[in-house]
Amino acid sequence: MPQGIRRRSLLQGLSGAAGVSLLGGAVAQDAPRRLPIPPLLDARAQGGRIELVAQPGETEFWPGVASATAGYNGSYLGPTLRVHSGDEMRVRVTNQLQEDTTVHWHGLLVPSAVDGGPHNTIAPGARWEPVVPVRQAATTAWYHAHPHMRTGPQVYAGLAGMLIVTDAHEQGLRLPSRYGVDDLPLVLQDKAFGRDRRMVYPSGHMQAMHGVHGNAMLVNGVPQPVAPVPAGLVRLRLLNAGNARLLDIAVDDNRAFHWIATEGGLLREPVSLRRLSLAAGQRAEILVDFSDARPAGMVSLAAQGRSLPVMRFEPQGAATSAAALPARLAQWESPPAARTARRRRLVLASGGMMMGGMGGMGGMGGMGGMGGMGMHTIDGRPFDMRRIDQRVRLGDAEIWEVTADGMVMPHPFHIHGVHFEVLSRGGQAPVVEDQGRRDTVIVDETVELLVRFTQPAGERAPFMYHCHILEHEDMGMMGQFTVA
Repeated sequence: MPQGIRRRSLLQGLSGAAGVSLLGGAVAQDAPRRLPIPPLLDARAQGGRIELVAQPGETEFWPGVASATAGYNGSYLGPTLRVHSGDEMRVRVTNQLQEDTTVHWHGLLVPSAVDGGPHNTIAPGARWEPVVPVRQAATTAWYHAHPHMRTGPQVYAGLAGMLIVTDAHEQGLRLPSRYGVDDLPLVLQDKAFGRDRRMVYPSGHMQAMHGVHGNAMLVNGVPQPVAPVPAGLVRLRLLNAGNARLLDIAVDDNRAFHWIATEGGLLREPVSLRRLSLAAGQRAEILVDFSDARPAGMVSLAAQGRSLPVMRFEPQGAATSAAALPARLAQWESPPAARTARRRRLVLASGGMMMGGMGGMGGMGGMGGMGGMGMHTIDGRPFDMRRIDQRVRLGDAEIWEVTADGMVMPHPFHIHGVHFEVLSRGGQAPVVEDQGRRDTVIVDETVELLVRFTQPAGERAPFMYHCHILEHEDMGMMGQFTVA
């Protein structure tokens, strides 16, 4: 069986099996609402300054029914931040929650002192004011809460937002770039709703093992919205901000689209696809051609031919001729694997003994936590804030071989402060979806990663590497490393 097909069938089967909500079937859909576009905060337009307030609130995902949530500068999610390569982003984060939090710049290549990991704690009522240097190519990144053992419930409650890096090279390609018009930020999340249509954070053995899966899909905080788009080429910035669910994105009329960017920025050239896997924490940019003016829907494919509706697009205006795409998008040099400094092997494992209870409905915004450590490990050890697991030399390139013990389920593996390239998967050449510069990769068989370490990380605030199924991360599947 071809490698790409073998991998996809495994991912589909596990996604479907783990995706059944404890609360029953899918929530009935009301009349579709228009896709909301998060406010855009352009750092350069604001003199390099960004203000964020992490705050609790209430949100009506369904009309007339309020759920306890949290957000940045609002009740749910946060504004889209746009920064320019070569600039500095001066951020002031105020914590109005009743518990500690952090803000992690997921995808930015920055020193660990301003990375926003679990060591960069912001206490209730306190402020954090990092100066974040932006020294990388254009990309779609994101920011989210990353507190010790509370990342799952805080991100689930809504503490997440998109972060766009732009540069002169990207602007010169003349890709769709009218924010909210033909350049759409799409924050994709699945949430669990009870029979009263209030959002809940499920907790139990299945959630601890597989991560929290929901019974409704949200896009920018709205269930299955409709987006008016121009009759032409439209750029979709896809962010899987769910806690655990693997999405397998396609257009419901089976039209092809062009994949142009990964977590690390633009690909070398566009890739024509009809479906694209997106694990928790991953991002992708795709171009969809609506020049035929025909409406279409985005779905997430699942096992047994089923599909989960995500949203719909309604082109505006008459049909037009298809727009031309750039033949080349980006260039970068990969360090030769033979010249890497060293090789490391990491083993992800699930299913150990759980320490402590599963938590209740208390805590910030009514969202309980899993409340335990030790059920998930890397190299046989659960995460310990006091232990440095790896020490790396600044400027080195290394090969990290990452595997999962028993391959019970796929794990989205994320490394802070780096971009890497996939050298091999299962001892063979990488699949099509492995290409490009990445910060998160699906580990469903052994993968070899070529990692470049360009950012310093000290003992007091080391970088993290972890599974991006947030319940796995909170319960021990995380390690930390210094770069000096």
